Amino acid sequence: MNGRKMKKVKSLLFSTYVLLLSLTGCAATQQYETAKQICVTDTAKAEAMQVAEDVLGKMHFTIDKADPELGVIRSKPLQGAQFFEFWRKDIIGPFNRTEANLHSIRRIVQLNIKQEDERLCVGCDVEVQRLSIPERQVTGWRAYEMFSESDISMQRLQLDPKQKRAMAWVNLGKDEKLGTLILKRIEKHLKGK
Repeated sequence: MNGRKMKKVKSLLFSTYVLLLSLTGCAATQQYETAKQICVTDTAKAEAMQVAEDVLGKMHFTIDKADPELGVIRSKPLQGAQFFEFWRKDIIGPFNRTEANLHSIRRIVQLNIKQEDERLCVGCDVEVQRLSIPERQVTGWRAYEMFSESDISMQRLQLDPKQKRAMAWVNLGKDEKLGTLILKRIEKHLKGK
C-alpha cells in the first residue's frame, strides 16, 4: 500500500473513531422514568396476556412460562445485546450497554397481570444476572492462563472440573429501566387497540 492510500485509511479510521466517540461518550446523561406497573381499563386478562407475550417476543425474549389463571408470564434468560446488535432493544442506558459488552449478562422478565377493581394492572420485574467464572491458579507469568489453558497464539475457554462446579450466575438486582420500557410498550398496544 502506498503512502497516499495509507493516509486515506488512517484518516477514515480516525474519522470513524471520532464519530463513534461523539455518539457514545460525550452525550448528556439521560434521566429515565421508572414505573413498577401500569393499569388500563376495558381490557380482558387474556388479551393483556397475548399483548404482553407479543411485546416480549418482539424484544427477542422467549417465553418460559405463561399461566393465564395466575396472570404470570416468565421469560427464559436472554443474553445481553452486544454493541454490534443494534436491532436489539433489551439494554437501556450507557452503563448497562457497557456492562453487557464487558461481562456475560443475562436478563429474565416476569410479568404479573391482575384485576384490581375495574382496572387490569400489569407489573414487570426484570432480574439481571452476571456469569461468575472462578479464576484458576496461574502457574506462570502469562495472563491468558488465568481462566483456561491457552497458548499465546490461540486462546480458548476450557474450564477444569473444579471451575465448572464453582461457575454460577450471580444476581445483580433489578433492571427498572428495561421493566419500564416493557410496560410502556404493553400499555401502548393495549391503549391503541
